Amino acid sequence: MEATRIIAVRHGETAWNVDTRIQGFLDIALNDTGRWQAHRLALALAGEQLDALYASDLWRAYDTALSISNATGLPITTNEGLRERGFGEFEGKTFTEIETLWPDKALKWRKRIPDFAPEGGESLLQFRERILATVSALAAQNTGKQIVIASHGGAMDVLYRAATGQDLQAPRTWQLGNAAINRLLWTPGSEPHGLFTLVGWADSFHLDENTALDESTA
Repeated sequence: MEATRIIAVRHGETAWNVDTRIQGFLDIALNDTGRWQAHRLALALAGEQLDALYASDLWRAYDTALSISNATGLPITTNEGLRERGFGEFEGKTFTEIETLWPDKALKWRKRIPDFAPEGGESLLQFRERILATVSALAAQNTGKQIVIASHGGAMDVLYRAATGQDLQAPRTWQLGNAAINRLLWTPGSEPHGLFTLVGWADSFHLDENTALDESTA
């Protein structure tokens, strides 16, 4: 069966990335560095054959996709299923504040307990199901084509784990940099959401060194 080629990108940098403040569903804009990263990303993708452009409806991802749209002429289709993990009560708090306010919950979060969810938020199990269901549905609509998905660090982590067979609790050794280019193949298969295969990851050739903050909490 024909595969769908996926270029998955995390949004450009925000001030909250710099402050290690949890964004989740909160609609935080790109900072100046993030807008520059998005522009450089768009230039890097402008020469590729791209057939569709999808984005989370949160502004930091949409604005990143907007740069790609301006460079390629592709319209943006937003999808709430591509949002970052919902962190509920953690949203708006720094890592240090979370550990101070809720030490027991912070420990479960750090240990990546799959069924733990901050109050009002999503568990890793719920988040993984949402991301894989959304991306596989978009891929299934575009077999034989190449699509771009502009989303978030947590979504990139889910896709990497799916493509490499990494468990939800496996320690992360891969990068989730802002505006880096990640490439996967999707094919229909016996897995609930098809088969994801890794092609390339964390390509930041279009960015200067040390400009892309890694997502340390995905």
